Order: sequence, then C-alpha cells, then structure tokens
Amino acid sequence: MDSNDRGDTRSGHIEAEDYSDDHSISISATDSDNDATAESNEQVIEVLPEHVSVQPLDSVDDELPEPAQSDRKVAHRLERFSMAGSKQELIVSESLAPDANPVSAYLAGLSESSCRPMRTNLENIAHFVSGGRASAMQLAWWNLRFQHTSLIRSTLAETYAPSTANLMLSALRGVLRACFRLGYMSADDYGRAADVGAVRGSRLPPGRSIDRGELFELFRICYTDNKKARGARDAAALALLYVCGLRRSELVSLDVSDYDPESLEVRIRGKGNKERLGYAEGGADRAINQWLSIRGDTEGALLLPINKGDRIVHERRDGGGDNCGEVHPARMTDQAIYDVVRRRQREAGVKHLSPHDFRKTFIGDLLDAIGDLSAAQQLAGHADPSTTARYDRRGERAKRKAASHLHVPYFENRHSGPGQS
Repeated sequence: MDSNDRGDTRSGHIEAEDYSDDHSISISATDSDNDATAESNEQVIEVLPEHVSVQPLDSVDDELPEPAQSDRKVAHRLERFSMAGSKQELIVSESLAPDANPVSAYLAGLSESSCRPMRTNLENIAHFVSGGRASAMQLAWWNLRFQHTSLIRSTLAETYAPSTANLMLSALRGVLRACFRLGYMSADDYGRAADVGAVRGSRLPPGRSIDRGELFELFRICYTDNKKARGARDAAALALLYVCGLRRSELVSLDVSDYDPESLEVRIRGKGNKERLGYAEGGADRAINQWLSIRGDTEGALLLPINKGDRIVHERRDGGGDNCGEVHPARMTDQAIYDVVRRRQREAGVKHLSPHDFRKTFIGDLLDAIGDLSAAQQLAGHADPSTTARYDRRGERAKRKAASHLHVPYFENRHSGPGQS
C-alpha cells in the first residue's frame, strides 16, 4: 500500500496501493474533497427524512460489540465525544432504506475493490463515535458537526498510520457529501463538518523483498507438487505476481484472452478501470503455458479454482446442488491468492510472505536493473511516481554504505579473576 496515491471519491474510485496482508493499511487520500462550493448558493433545508426518528442511545439494540473497557484510550475518546455533543443525536432508531441511506449512496459510487475497505473504515468510525452501539448504517451522519469531525480526525491520528487515517477521513467526507446531496445537510453544515485537514506523516512501505533463493524454493515446491494441476496453477500465479507486479485483485481478474503467448503481453485491468500492459518475460511465459496446457484454452478466468481431487473447476452453481441454482463461470478470489502464497511459503520453509511482497520485489528489482523510475511506475500501475520511488532500494543501500564509514570504539571487558588485582 502506498501512502502517496490519491483517494479520489469523486471519480468513484480510491486510487491506492494494495492493502498488505498483515492488515497494515498504507493508503492516503487527498484533503480537498469538499465539492459543495458549486452549490453553496443553493439553500438546502436540513430536515430528517420523515420516516426516520432519533432514538436515545440506551434504547438501541446492544448486539454490536462493546468497546473494550480496558482500553483507556477508547474510554478517553468516548468521553471527548460526549463533551462535543449529545450522543443521543447520532443514532437513528430505524435504519434508512438503502436508497435513502448516505452510506449506501456513497459506497455505490465506488469500485468493487474500494467498496469493502471503505465500508470497514466507516464501521470503525461509527463504532467509536457511538460507543459501540451503532453500525455505519445506523449512525446519523447528517448530525455530525465540526466538533465531531475534528475529534474523529484527532482520534484517527492517534490510532492509525497517517495514510490509513487519511483514507478513513476520505470515507467520512464521502458520506458527508452524500448526506448533503440527499438533502439531509445544508451546504454550510456540510462544508464545516468536512473541513478537516489531512493527517501528516508517512510510514515505510510494509512487507519485504523476496531474495533469489526464496523465489527458487517457492517455484521448486510448485513444480514438484504431486497434484500437477494445482502445482502448475500456483507456479503461474506466482510468476505473474512477480514478473508483472500484480495486485491480488488484478491477478484474479485476468482472463485467458488477456494473455498473448506470441508477444508475451498481459493486459491488466488496474485500479480506476485503467488498463496497462505487463510482460510475461524471464521464464514467466513457460509457467503460464504449462498451466494453460492443463487448463485448456476455453474462455474465462486465466486462473481457476482446483478441488481436493486436483480437478479444475470451470463453473460454479448457486445453491450447492447439482441441478439447482444458476451456473456461473468459476474464478479465484483475492483470499484464495493469499492462501496460495501462504501455503507455498510454509512448504518452502521461507519467512512470512504476502502477495504484496511479490509486487514490492518486482518494483525494487526493476529499479535495480534499469534505474528508470518512469518505466517502473508505468509497469506497476502507480498514479504517482513518488509511490514507486518509495520502493527504490538503491537509496537505502547508499545510506547503509555511508553509515558503514562511521566507527564506534569498542573495548572488550576484561574482569580480573579471583585473587587477581
């Protein structure tokens, strides 16, 4: 996850680097997503929808998890929220219909890959704003004012890495914007509530680089697997993760038609529905071709699920029965790719790995080999060259070499033995 890509909720897409698989999110968002100015002269009457009533906090269903009582920071934050405004005003007694709920309206404008993490961010914000008594769909976001959002910002800044906090603020602004557009907030209230600055700071990119010996062991394990189909598929998946620097979502979205065995081009659909070309060079084509010789060249996903009997699954049927439910083409999921990497990592006996580590290694190896930041940026599909630059290992080696010229005197301790002066 790269902290310098932009979170653009206007375009319906969060342009950001992947989440790392240890859940250390490193995505940042812009601080300038107030777009009410064009409509600021239009008076929007701030009313609650007629079918929604505000309910006291204590009467809300208590099925949601309580905040940890031992967490003094959480208790302190909740105390600050109670001072900023009445919590009774921030929870609705009945959930809005999906077509009238600002959370649903906001999420509907996002890409599929962005929708899930942004929903999680909103749930986290709703949890500590309401003291664990309301979900995102139950929170009265339209009643948030600047005193609330400024405390949300400071809480996020204390709790999360800057890039993660900024992504969560981007989600908050997006829902506030939806409240304004649905007529639940006036332009003035929306503008003030959304006017919170970005959290400053940065973190080192998560994950690690994979060395040559580890790559050798990972592919050896795949090629010597007794289950030939599974071994060939996993080798093709690892080859594409490394040689094309794919995100998990990009890998599982590949179709057979996206790979050209003659030119070795791989058509990749990245974030923001942007296409780019990767190249199955360096032997990756052999891994892909071997898998295709087992899979077959029928249309559909390039990588397919494989059952315990090592049979390739081309179709799935809803309902689980043999003769009921609708038939869908099979496709691997993001989680399945994560599971493949972790299984092969354990079998190869190498240190902890995630799919994102292949991408990090891809960018670092590219920059080591050609030193062309622009080419590496385009191949990685980064919107901002500064994102790609964060994976450049050459600067770190130079700093390490410079540090090696510094010397600290060391004297071995020689204690006198018994009876010696």
